[in-house]
Amino acid sequence: MKKVLIAVLCVVLAVVLAVGGYVAYVFLAWYRLDDDLPLTVDTLGAAAGAAAVGETWRVVSYNVGFGAYSADYSFFMDGGRESRARSPEAVRENLTGAVEAVTALDPDFLLIQEIDTDGTRSHHIDELALIRERLGGAFACGTFAQNYDSPYLFWPLTEPHGANKAGIAVFSKFPVASALRRSLPIEGGFMKLLDLDRCYSVQRVPAADGRELVIYNFHLSAYTSDGTIANQQLEMLFADMKAEHDAGNWTIAAGDFNKDLVGDGGASFGVTGPEYTWAQPIPASIVPEGFRIIAPYDEAAPVPSCRNADRPYGEDDFCVTVDGFIVSANVETAAAAVADTGFAWSDHNPVYLDFTLR
Repeated sequence: MKKVLIAVLCVVLAVVLAVGGYVAYVFLAWYRLDDDLPLTVDTLGAAAGAAAVGETWRVVSYNVGFGAYSADYSFFMDGGRESRARSPEAVRENLTGAVEAVTALDPDFLLIQEIDTDGTRSHHIDELALIRERLGGAFACGTFAQNYDSPYLFWPLTEPHGANKAGIAVFSKFPVASALRRSLPIEGGFMKLLDLDRCYSVQRVPAADGRELVIYNFHLSAYTSDGTIANQQLEMLFADMKAEHDAGNWTIAAGDFNKDLVGDGGASFGVTGPEYTWAQPIPASIVPEGFRIIAPYDEAAPVPSCRNADRPYGEDDFCVTVDGFIVSANVETAAAAVADTGFAWSDHNPVYLDFTLR
């Protein structure tokens, strides 16, 4: 009996040490990149020249969901089953479909979120290289900003999510003079391990009249304990954009807000099932004078930009518009819409905005 008790205690001690060691590893391995990091502007093809004032251009934004979310995919952090892309072939198929979907929209500026450069969940495929290969020479230049580099997550136990390095990319048909990575505020304590690092990127595009079109790409926090962090992130972004607008430049931001841009969640799309609390409306008080948030929403023929991935996609699933745009007062806007892919390649649909520099 004494030997059995000793054996049990040894097992318990080993488990405690293993768990304690893992927790220590996660906190020690977690890090944030510095703020105001210059980004490399990579030459990809021939440039179209400076952006002209008075002409209409198109910006497209698409969260590609690390190449995992086919329409029948569900994700464990949304209440679903799966934690990784099903195979390397599935990653390539989804990203190829995503690139074809956005190139069909003929964007002058393409902003993509949730690109893995090295991830357990995406079978260690360099998705940035794959996307650039599929785009060919369609764009003059591109930038990439690392959003986060997570320690190895041993959950779910049957198929751990693993360690994942991901970021956001911008592709432009016009020359980009310089680019910068800005670090966003995030939650502290244990919650930082779930939501990880966050950033937005700033691209400066010279216009024909000597001023600049400043383009922002962002992917705001989703898995937070409350909605205040995403509001603080927006306040920082607005302050940056306002400083540029006050200097005489044009500003456009696009990306995944992880906020309900329409305001009433699934009801906007005829969904009567359960609501989800992760996508909250944006308080009007944080939007500065002279700026507009543009939701690509057509009341007559509504198409959502995002689905909740707690199960394979169906017509009665909770859907919402979380992808959209921010523009300053000197940017004139025309069409803003969602391209309906049926969530074939991601849990998001691409969104686009046509605009003119005034």
